[in-house]
Amino acid sequence: MDKKIYTFRAMIEPDEPGYHGYVPALPGCHTCGDTVEETKENLKDALVGYLEVCLKHGDPIPHNDIFEFTQPVLVEKLKTKPKVKIPVYA
Repeated sequence: MDKKIYTFRAMIEPDEPGYHGYVPALPGCHTCGDTVEETKENLKDALVGYLEVCLKHGDPIPHNDIFEFTQPVLVEKLKTKPKVKIPVYA
């Protein structure tokens, strides 16, 4: 059996009274938990279950087309109005 490693972006957000976890590239792959750690574990289970169903039914494994990066933004509070600067790195 061929082995392939898939990488998916997973998100966890506060959601009263606990946390909500989901994988944007996999529609319907959502879970929740009382803590971040519990939500991470539940998300792993949900992700594995999602992929097992895809494989069982011969459906293609969705791939993550998202390009993700972080952008630092400096916000300075001035007396007149906020001034926003995006640092430029060489």
